[in-house]
Amino acid sequence: MNTKKKSAAAVARTGRKQSDRPEDQRLSIGSTFAYGFQHVLTMYGGIIAPPLIIGAAAGMSAQDIGLLIAACLFVGGLATILQTVGIRFFGSQLPLVQGVSFAGVSTMVAIVHGGGGIQAVFGSVIAASLIGLLITPLFSKIIRFFPPVVTGTVITTIGLTLMPVAANWAMGGNSKAPNYGSMANIGLAAATMAIVLLLSKVGNAAISRLSILLAMVLGTVIAFVFGMADFSKVGQGEIVAFPTPFAFGPPTFEIAAIISMLIVILVTLTETSADIIAVGEIVGTKVDSKRIGDGLRADMLSSAISPLFNSFTQSAFAQNVGLVAITGVKSRFVVSAGGLILVILGLLPVLGRVVAAVPTPVLGGAGVVLFGTVAASGIRTLAKVEYRNNMNLIIVAASIGFGMIPIAAPSFYDQFPSWFGTIFHSGISSAAVMAILLNVLFNHFKAGNSENQSVFVAGTGRVVREEDLKCLADGDRFEDGKLIDCDGKEVPVESTSTTEH
Repeated sequence: MNTKKKSAAAVARTGRKQSDRPEDQRLSIGSTFAYGFQHVLTMYGGIIAPPLIIGAAAGMSAQDIGLLIAACLFVGGLATILQTVGIRFFGSQLPLVQGVSFAGVSTMVAIVHGGGGIQAVFGSVIAASLIGLLITPLFSKIIRFFPPVVTGTVITTIGLTLMPVAANWAMGGNSKAPNYGSMANIGLAAATMAIVLLLSKVGNAAISRLSILLAMVLGTVIAFVFGMADFSKVGQGEIVAFPTPFAFGPPTFEIAAIISMLIVILVTLTETSADIIAVGEIVGTKVDSKRIGDGLRADMLSSAISPLFNSFTQSAFAQNVGLVAITGVKSRFVVSAGGLILVILGLLPVLGRVVAAVPTPVLGGAGVVLFGTVAASGIRTLAKVEYRNNMNLIIVAASIGFGMIPIAAPSFYDQFPSWFGTIFHSGISSAAVMAILLNVLFNHFKAGNSENQSVFVAGTGRVVREEDLKCLADGDRFEDGKLIDCDGKEVPVESTSTTEH
């Protein structure tokens, strides 16, 4: 049966034409949920960290914090399904995992400490997200300002800014713990990383693609054998619990809190735009302004609804972009399955407690490879950029350097206005803003540009002067560092004196 007949048969069975997009690939049910569960394990630590921090700042009990965590899992799952499956105007239909954005944690803690409490946090998230929903058309129109020099820079920075997270996990995750940074923790992370690399080398494609999940399982087994994994709390608490709407009371709306949260929303829109473009680059599919707009609207709608179920702002998870790159599994339905698993974890706290028992160093060992893969994907994109006779090299250099400032010196912006610090404390946002502005300055407003206006331009490629070419004759060639003419005779080369002034 030829290809056309196969397509016709597929249409007859499904009632619709099969898509050629890589992200629309469908795997077996078993593979889909296995890879989906791998996505859940990859982002689990990131999605539970914000409710832990915010709940502790609000003085909540362990039981209430547990409720926050379950709510964040539940809403994150729904948001992931919306983003990957998509409906009209909402959802990029790309393999992007959604979860509580870490960008707003410090702002939410500040709102709590300012006397507004958790109710003011929820109110500010609702109001700011609705404003964000209205301005998404503006963000979706900036696709032409994201050429490879910008996207490659942002993707590289995403990977680099996540490395401290992996290092912290590898050391134990809790800097106040007595064993933080111990050889045992780092050794466990190293063992997990080694397993990832060894399984990736296995000839079996399924094992290689599941290397992260299998490494986490084996790493947890190793931890259990050496007494580093604690499953004693798995059976404590409720088995089934549906998130109660407004469990902590109705939201309150304070102007100052809403303005602060609106800045966070702008950061979230910037980061999600970068993640959508990054995963599109990795998957090898077209990402246009419409797709970015649909993805951002899904982000904002999820964020606006999440406080109803006691959760916070939603955003795409950069670490899962790395998982797509390292496994090569591009199907959005795999991530949809991961979203369904998150919903189940949110409804069944006992399953969430099982996943939470995975030792943090195990996550750190896998994270080094995952986050490094994100950076490598960005470098691969930057390799496609033309650097001769332009300012692209200085755009990359300045943007990555600027993005690394808050990573290298977290307190760098402490003396700046809070709104400025909120935006630029994120290395991803810093690099994205700088790359976009410099790209516009040098590549869109070309007035005043010249081919050799900077040492960065002159040094980006080999240059032969025209007067030197005039000295060469037909048939001249270089062999073993010597200039040979067409008759096979060596042409003497005079060295230029270095003492002339």
